[in-house]
Amino acid sequence: MGIVERELTEPWEGFLAAPTGGGGAGVLVLAGSSGRVMRERARLLARQGFAALAIRWFGGRGQPPGICEVPLETFTAAVDLLRSAGARRIGVLGVSKGAEAALLTAVREPRVDVVVALSPTPLVWCNVGPGRDGADRPYRSCWTWRGRPLPFVPMDDSWTPAEEEGGPVAIRGWYERSERTFARLLPAAEIPVEEARAELILVAGGDDLMWPSLPYAERLAARRRAAGAGVRLVARDDAGHRPLLPGEHLPPPSPRFRYGGTPEADALLGAAAWPHVLDALRG
Repeated sequence: MGIVERELTEPWEGFLAAPTGGGGAGVLVLAGSSGRVMRERARLLARQGFAALAIRWFGGRGQPPGICEVPLETFTAAVDLLRSAGARRIGVLGVSKGAEAALLTAVREPRVDVVVALSPTPLVWCNVGPGRDGADRPYRSCWTWRGRPLPFVPMDDSWTPAEEEGGPVAIRGWYERSERTFARLLPAAEIPVEEARAELILVAGGDDLMWPSLPYAERLAARRRAAGAGVRLVARDDAGHRPLLPGEHLPPPSPRFRYGGTPEADALLGAAAWPHVLDALRG
């Protein structure tokens, strides 16, 4: 299938890939804290017949330099663009912090029909990196909606990694510690996924060393089921934080973080999720 590609500069840096002749569904593709514009993932979706829009949602011109008080309107504007390009069905596919954004967007944007949340969280967390003022402390919410910060869980800075200083670290324990420390704040920070009309696909690995995405996905799924809403959970106990979809290249290792899993397990998780993703997007 031939695809048409277009680089965007307004209202944010982005990349739009669509099948020749257009597609019935449009997908917003969101990276996590890497901040990358996920061109390869957008091309992969375009080859399956979808218009795929990957955007830079922080760190660009006019945006917060870190994931700090990022307006959720960033993502609803991307839905506007996909709809104006002719997409009749809208999906949002995000990984890690991008999955957090995808879930929160679907709660507030009824035009979202499908959310695919890779390595998700059931909570709104505090900022990762600085805000527009250049400061990263005191902690603030990652997100705003209509100008108001969302309730969030801070990080417990008394936590220390088990690894020796200087190498990549596993920070899963930091998130687990912070939930215990700030337990009183969890109810207000829970993402009310039962309010989203979108179909929900959760993809998570049990060996995720960034945060406990499989227990998190199970919490999200339980919340949906308790409300009588549908959910699909695809999991592998041996996969890590970065599921790899069929046809994608292995991302480079990080000098800062340990992601868990193995290339083989991460690819098997992505392969198991892929038919569900395509089925939901095609409607």
